[in-house]
Amino acid sequence: MQENNKLFALDIGTRSVVGIILEEINQQYQVIDMMTIEHSERAMLDGQIHDVISVSNIISKIKDALEKKHGPLKKVCVAAAGRALKTERAKVVVDIKGKPMMQKQDILHLELSAVQQAQASVAEKHDEEKSHYYYCVGYSVLYYRLDGEEIGNLIDQQGDEASVEIIATFLPKVVVESLLSALHRSGLEMEALTLEPIAAINVLIPPSMRRLNVALVDIGAGTSDIAITDMGTIIAYGMVPIAGDEITESISDQYLLDFPLAEKVKRELNTHDVVTVTDILGFETEVPKEEVITQITPAIDKLAHSICDEIFLLNNHKSPKAVMLVGGGSLTPELPKKVAEKLNLPENRVAIRGIDAISSLTISDHIAKGPELVTPIGIAIAAKKSPVQYITVYVNEQPVRLFEVKKLTVGDCLLSAGIKMNKLYGKPGMAMIISLNGQSITIPGQHGTPPTLLKNGLPCSLDDEIENGDQLSVTKGIDGEKTILKINDLIDEIPHKKLTINEDVFTVSPQLLCNGFPVSPDKLIEDRDEIICKNPDSIEELLVSLHLQAFLSELKPFRIKINEKETFIPPFSGRILRNGLEVKPHHSYDDGDIITIEKKKNPTVQELADIKQIILQYSIPVLFNGQEISLSKTITEFIKDEEPLSAEDTILDGDKLTIIQNRFEPFIFQDLFKFVDVTMPKDATGNFVLLKNDQQTSFHDIIEPGDHLQIVWPTATLN
Repeated sequence: MQENNKLFALDIGTRSVVGIILEEINQQYQVIDMMTIEHSERAMLDGQIHDVISVSNIISKIKDALEKKHGPLKKVCVAAAGRALKTERAKVVVDIKGKPMMQKQDILHLELSAVQQAQASVAEKHDEEKSHYYYCVGYSVLYYRLDGEEIGNLIDQQGDEASVEIIATFLPKVVVESLLSALHRSGLEMEALTLEPIAAINVLIPPSMRRLNVALVDIGAGTSDIAITDMGTIIAYGMVPIAGDEITESISDQYLLDFPLAEKVKRELNTHDVVTVTDILGFETEVPKEEVITQITPAIDKLAHSICDEIFLLNNHKSPKAVMLVGGGSLTPELPKKVAEKLNLPENRVAIRGIDAISSLTISDHIAKGPELVTPIGIAIAAKKSPVQYITVYVNEQPVRLFEVKKLTVGDCLLSAGIKMNKLYGKPGMAMIISLNGQSITIPGQHGTPPTLLKNGLPCSLDDEIENGDQLSVTKGIDGEKTILKINDLIDEIPHKKLTINEDVFTVSPQLLCNGFPVSPDKLIEDRDEIICKNPDSIEELLVSLHLQAFLSELKPFRIKINEKETFIPPFSGRILRNGLEVKPHHSYDDGDIITIEKKKNPTVQELADIKQIILQYSIPVLFNGQEISLSKTITEFIKDEEPLSAEDTILDGDKLTIIQNRFEPFIFQDLFKFVDVTMPKDATGNFVLLKNDQQTSFHDIIEPGDHLQIVWPTATLN
């Protein structure tokens, strides 16, 4: 037997410390010696060493005793309590809109950022332990999502938003440091470290069985550790602070026994039908096993209830397919049956598993076999098969110590060094928000560069494996710059239009304004700029841009004052014709249009009267001495500047007119003399006669249209 084939392992528990020596021969393991010493005082609490000196003293006693039989022991395999493990989920979302397609390094960076977020959450939740620093002993990706939809892989994907959710397991630094201190005081070097739930599972539930949903419960003295397997892996760890001591205390209370005697009675329940108890008063009593069990049933129910509640919590509120019980506390009477009842499982699905369930293992005859040996044997075998070792790496010249629970990468080192993963990439440059023709546009800054990673002076990536003593250098990526753009970078092509206005050809160029001032297309864009780049929208704006404002005055309505009242006469106003059709000044136009601006018209009094439906004169036709003439009367008078206007006089835009309406009166005979000259014949006497339609009439008789009028002078008669 070669000494270097011996494995020395310690299971440092709440009640006792178990030392075990295992030998490997042809891939078979043999337990050749074991020693157990109970703590004389509360040196351990919930798996955490509280009194390093007391624990190291017990370790030294076990080491010295085993060395006398098996020679010097320098190295030892130990386990960190499973109840010290902290499991946390975390999700990180990153905006990838407009960025290059995601590569492997980007995804690793995303995952490690989530691990670091989980690490911060663990520290925040468990700050009562005064340990804000945790070792990450492993993480698994639960899912990736792209734009809210689950996706198998993010490599070469593009979208608006990418996210990852992970589940990570952490070990408080103080747990490991206290273990190291106790071993150091005992003259031992940590050869390998494993985790208690992993140790038990590795020997009882091989990977091929982990696709089954099975719960493993290690019931010790002070705590019950729980691990759940499913889908090929260990999905959860848990702990309840109730275990074998709860049963011992119940026996102590029922029968007035001190704690060591109550512990002895509890152990005899598995081997005796009647137990003998001697209470603190000195009375000795023989009690049937069934009676003791009945008395402590409430404590057994409490233990089973606590374990089952934790299993439900860890297993997504459903029962596992089976439950394995190990550890000294698993021998509690009726416990498997009660666990099965509370989990709604058949009794044969909850079983106590001892070391006989460990394949490829033999045990020396002098060693008692039981479920309490599963964990210490598992520690030795797990430390041999899957050891967790320390390595030291230097990050930016600072030493970082890591657990080698898996193949360690550059990313693991950065996490352990406390480097914020989300701070490594250079920040994007400052974005600019501008307004172009009234529309808000965001111009993102330039992308920041990735960090520079060097391993032993050579470039490396986050997933590169590291070795003990490696020198890592990490330099933060450079922040992105503000994007530099000119106005013409935003506008693909500045359009021009050619038009004909009153037979003159014009080329119209867009107006380019920045913050209200004319600029050239080469002007650099600044944040909050308000840029206008467009052709005039309407014919009116077009005329202004071409400095043809004079036409606009012609397009104003023809306006005069009549009897002090403003009056607009649209028919005399100017007009715009677009390709022969009349349009308004606010109408749009197109390239190639022919636009005609017609000026205002200066009407005559008669034309104005016609538009306003005003009658200037009233006329009637009559016959005078056989000749047709027209008699007329002025009904409406137009006066401008106190001067009467004739029907042919011109009226200008802005004139002030007075209109006088005369009373309508019929024509009488004497009105005739305004329109004809009457000459008395030379041979006529002084008397004349007025005739209307051959009937004698008078000067004041009313005449009608078509009347035949005559003035007749009698002539002298010759004798």
